[in-house]
Amino acid sequence: MDKTININLGGTLFHIDEEAYRILRDYLQAISRKFQNVPGGNETVDDIESRIAEIFLSQKSTAGVINRINVEDMIYMMGKPEDFGQPDDDRPGPVYGTTYGKKLFRNPDDRIIGGICGGIGTYLNTDPVWFRILFVLFALMFGIGIFVYLALWIALPSAATESLKKDMYGKSYLQSSATGKEAKPYTATTDFGNAMNEIFRAIGKILWIIVRIILILTGIAIVVAGFLAIVAFIMVFIFKYPGAFSTDAAGFNISYLPDFLNYVVAPSLVPWIKVLVSVTVILPLLVMIYLGVRMIFWFRAKDGAFLLAGLVIWVVSIAALSILLFNEGISFAETAKSTSQEYFRAVPDTLYIRSEKRISELSVDNEIRIPDEEYAIFISDEDKRVYVQTFLDIKRTDENKISVILRKRSAGRSKRDATEKAERLLYNYRISGDTLFMDDYFTYPANTKWSFDEVGVTVNIPVGTVVYMDKTVERLFRSYYNDDYVTDVDKRFRIMTEDGLEYPDSGKHYYR
Repeated sequence: MDKTININLGGTLFHIDEEAYRILRDYLQAISRKFQNVPGGNETVDDIESRIAEIFLSQKSTAGVINRINVEDMIYMMGKPEDFGQPDDDRPGPVYGTTYGKKLFRNPDDRIIGGICGGIGTYLNTDPVWFRILFVLFALMFGIGIFVYLALWIALPSAATESLKKDMYGKSYLQSSATGKEAKPYTATTDFGNAMNEIFRAIGKILWIIVRIILILTGIAIVVAGFLAIVAFIMVFIFKYPGAFSTDAAGFNISYLPDFLNYVVAPSLVPWIKVLVSVTVILPLLVMIYLGVRMIFWFRAKDGAFLLAGLVIWVVSIAALSILLFNEGISFAETAKSTSQEYFRAVPDTLYIRSEKRISELSVDNEIRIPDEEYAIFISDEDKRVYVQTFLDIKRTDENKISVILRKRSAGRSKRDATEKAERLLYNYRISGDTLFMDDYFTYPANTKWSFDEVGVTVNIPVGTVVYMDKTVERLFRSYYNDDYVTDVDKRFRIMTEDGLEYPDSGKHYYR
């Protein structure tokens, strides 16, 4: 069993263990040395011992024995010996005795909202009701008082600890500690001041209830929004559940983007990008949920280190993700085209353009479509290859020839790299008599990444040539002009005029 020692503080007998006794003895000796040459120093030391006795009595230590933790808590509340200033000290700060200085704080003992007016009243030894009235009057002048009050609330710390209260109340705090009476924030008041303070307190309580209700509702909204955002992110990017983000609804199915990453960046980087994206998205949502919970339950927590660590992780994740994406983005720095041309041997009166290989013939479930651009990317479930929709344009030519121009465009680190990528794109068409057969899509060689590639077919025909397009080709042609599809078979026939491609029975035409 640890040894206990009996001591007398302020006329009260305490039992204290040996370790706590040594700490307390050193503390009291340091204070005694501090005031040994100060007039009235002995009385000051006696007052401090009385205050220490009150703190020990309020702690209600286990089995009535003062331990090391009790002494350390007391020192934290009272302050260290070097915090007790002397009259001759040049240092700013508290001075016990007759010249104890004051500092401006928010007063938690006399507050209506934030304790600003109570702190000013304590500092100036004036009834704070007059400052409250001034703030109300200034608040009616375009809200000036509200902004000033908020600025002071941010700038002034709250006197929440014993040490800060000593700095705020000054000499009266030590006197109140010795007598056991509450330190008065100001010396005197009037009946009018008391009445106004009570009115302000009642209004403050009502405002605080309204603010708490608003904070609770806001916190609930933040928590629900953050939770739903996390669930949506997990469902879309991890479980690939496209229900809420369907292609039909938005024209762009983001749930397929994680799979598409394998065709855009190096495969070894895909897991890292997915992890970094998850951290940059989910981490701020978790912090948002945590702050929402704090707004609801209004609890205090030492979470500064936690929030700082989260901020560091988030910033590092964004930086790492930016570096990876920038490094990969260099491969799309330049664009280039590859062009080839072929002529029909004879000029037919009617040119038929029919589809040969179609997207519908592939086993494709994953589709990424860019709205307003009619650019569609398809990922095959069978061979995991990427297929991209092509475009068709029909133009008038002054020559008595029909030509087919194939244009391929790609992106690369340089013009030469982009040109080589464009030439490697796999696309097929063929001319047979009066018919042009063209594929609905183009694809890539093995081990080739997607690079904003595009393939377009332009058919140049002379005036007077009739053109027929089947349903698939009609869709490719209409996609080029972002126009509606034609369902009437007769309207798939058009004739090239001086003004462009028109329907034979109307003045409607399609040209750039």
